[in-house]
Amino acid sequence: MKALKPQVSLADQVYEALVDEICNGSLPAGAHLVQEELAERLAVSRQPVQQAMARLKADGMVEEQGRRGLWVTRLDPALMEHHYDVRAVLDGLAARLVAQRLHAETGLAKTFARRAEDILELGTKAVEAGKVADQVRHDRALHRLIYEMSGNPFLDRTAEPHWRFLQRAMGEVLRRATLPDEIWRQHAEIVVAISAGDPVRAETLMIQHDLDAAKTLGAALAAHASGNGSGHPKED
Repeated sequence: MKALKPQVSLADQVYEALVDEICNGSLPAGAHLVQEELAERLAVSRQPVQQAMARLKADGMVEEQGRRGLWVTRLDPALMEHHYDVRAVLDGLAARLVAQRLHAETGLAKTFARRAEDILELGTKAVEAGKVADQVRHDRALHRLIYEMSGNPFLDRTAEPHWRFLQRAMGEVLRRATLPDEIWRQHAEIVVAISAGDPVRAETLMIQHDLDAAKTLGAALAAHASGNGSGHPKED
């Protein structure tokens, strides 16, 4: 029997397109989202837009404000920090587990290094091209590789709700941080530690990487708020 090729639904395509626009700032925090306008702009019916909006609301990227409709959610620095705290623990554990496995399995180490280097190259190219959404996508791909090769099948699904929230935060970090190159330098350093089979260093670097991202974004959001007032959407 011939294997069926999965097709990406229109709702998934709309969702990905809107996530990209939110992450790269084309749809900034506080932007009013009108489903009819989005459907017309994306050349689709309202149904896939409604389905995508439901996912975006679940991810915390979009919020409903009563009769005023849907808006791109403003990042809550305190909530963001809580997500990063949890993710740092999960990511640190994953990095440690992978390093332990690679120390014992040489063949697995080669596979990890090859796949990780491919992602690092794509991430670096995305930085050079200034493509924030692509940077977020490759960032997540690297972390998912580490979850996958940790040997613990629960890590990825446990981290998933935090990733859905933080992919938006990551877009803000990459657009507002002074040196997005630094993030990928840290990624490369983590990959080297894991590939070397050094679980302590891998875990330490990974946790610091996540906490640095939270700190960078917190500072950027504070500076933005002080320079632009409360930033709440204007009344219609």
